[in-house]
Amino acid sequence: MEEQKIATRADIPDSDKWDLTLLFADVGKWQEDVAWITATYPRITEWKGRVGESAQTLAEVLEFEKQLDLKIERVYHFASLQLAEDSANNDYLARVAQLQNLMTKVAETSSFVVPEIQAIEDEGWEKFVADPALKNWKIPLHKIRRMRPHVLSECEERLLALGAAALDGYDDAFSQLTNVDMKFGVLIDADGREKPLTQSTYSSFLLKRDRDLRERAFKQFYDEFQDHQFTIAASLSYSVKADVFRARARNFPSALEASLFKDDVPVAVYDGLINAVRDGIPPLLRYYDLRRRVLALDQLRAYDTYVPLVAEIEAHVSFDEAIYKVIASLAPLGEEYTRILADGLHGRWCDRYETKGKRSGAFSSSSYQAPPYILMNYKEDVFADVYTLAHEAGHSMHTWFSAKSQLFQNYDYPIFLAEVASTFNEELVTHFLLEETSDPKMRAYIINRQIDDIRGTLYRQTMFAEFEKMIHAIEEAGGALTLDVFKGEYRKLLEAYFDETIAIDPSLELECLRIPHFYHAFYVYKYATGLSAAVTLSQRVLSGEVGAVEKYLGFLKSGGSKFPLETLRDAGVDMTTAEPIKSTIALFEERLSELEGLL
Repeated sequence: MEEQKIATRADIPDSDKWDLTLLFADVGKWQEDVAWITATYPRITEWKGRVGESAQTLAEVLEFEKQLDLKIERVYHFASLQLAEDSANNDYLARVAQLQNLMTKVAETSSFVVPEIQAIEDEGWEKFVADPALKNWKIPLHKIRRMRPHVLSECEERLLALGAAALDGYDDAFSQLTNVDMKFGVLIDADGREKPLTQSTYSSFLLKRDRDLRERAFKQFYDEFQDHQFTIAASLSYSVKADVFRARARNFPSALEASLFKDDVPVAVYDGLINAVRDGIPPLLRYYDLRRRVLALDQLRAYDTYVPLVAEIEAHVSFDEAIYKVIASLAPLGEEYTRILADGLHGRWCDRYETKGKRSGAFSSSSYQAPPYILMNYKEDVFADVYTLAHEAGHSMHTWFSAKSQLFQNYDYPIFLAEVASTFNEELVTHFLLEETSDPKMRAYIINRQIDDIRGTLYRQTMFAEFEKMIHAIEEAGGALTLDVFKGEYRKLLEAYFDETIAIDPSLELECLRIPHFYHAFYVYKYATGLSAAVTLSQRVLSGEVGAVEKYLGFLKSGGSKFPLETLRDAGVDMTTAEPIKSTIALFEERLSELEGLL
């Protein structure tokens, strides 16, 4: 019955949908481009064996690939956005599948290009890149060339490619087990209604004010993990083994260093994050104690750490009102930023509301010289959706400035930088809302939200990052990664980050087996560094520091033209030091003091 109430695309006015005709006027035009790609990509073989012949030849093959990539990016962008509109539409599914097959063929046919670039002798390389024919390709060529010590012989590369699917099997096994085979049952809520407990609903149960319901959800959820703990531990163990194997095969000192190499991030940055957060644990413990007192509990437990201290405020914010709040909060960034974003949001960059079959959640998605579209499932009675809009708008404007300022081959920025622009916007929204409100309850709600964001992003993700480092070090030292080892190492971290403020249920040790990020290691630290950089940069802009806005806009415009640490340093934040982490912890402590007073 509920699904019948969800609007269809036909029920929604065009003004509330994104306008994909800005990508392609119709599907016929899209098919023309796909046909062009299909007919054109085999020409890449004309350069096989000739890539290193001369700088002019290298420039020719790079430009040819660029024209292909521009078309591929655009047709895939269109197809993926259509599929996000309705994931059950067979035409949309078929188009995405068609492109995936086509891209596989393109990748296979052009796979000789990078190895031939790597094969150019060192003594001739400098002459190549100094040639005017390659003046627009110095940055991507540098990124390709620096991988040279870690590229293997043709036969070795073939073996690694052949083994890739088998090496990644642990991830599929984990996903199928936890998302399909494992059954968590149902729960009866306070009103006597039966609610399913799943991987996705578990977190929503922990937000409920009914403590008995939270406790039952926690125990029932982890009981199912306990029944499968040895199998999942084996999957995690082989995930670590695969990381270590790939790193050693490519001549990296460790799996951590192999992961950091692409972004040119030294291990000292990773370790510095962990050390700074460890030093900043006392304010976290103070917050947990405030939670215990506000919730009137003798002992705080893990399932008490997510329920908001301030009940969800009653608010009704229309989408146009949300646009106003976001644009007003971003006024410090100047007229160009706010005008472009306002035009896009009032125009048709954004697909605003939930419709039947539409992808859940929110995202920003773009291609070169096309609008940076935003998918929302906006609800007027969910105040947090205002923050979600600001977050995705941050991504979109990052891409907009980057695409307008950089060549196609340099505009795409890495994940290390992506979360800075989005969380920066959330910081400005928080500041604006706090300045705007005189309601103590609303103020407490906003501050509590920011505190929990910092806790979840800085403290929790850093704890995860520390766990990833610990278990990979055990494998690299020849140790055994058994279930007991995983639980024991995770227990140490829980005790360090919770101290005595939270009673640690033995079941919580199993959390280390259920975090999907652990099967794609050394990624989560970027959430913590991104937030820390955003806090530092936003504070400089909000304080009116001379040149801060210009530097931040320069960050947005730089795209992927530099490595992340250099990009952020030019913007005004040095992530090789502990200062951005300390500033974020100081903000956490400042907000905590105010929340204690308000509550």
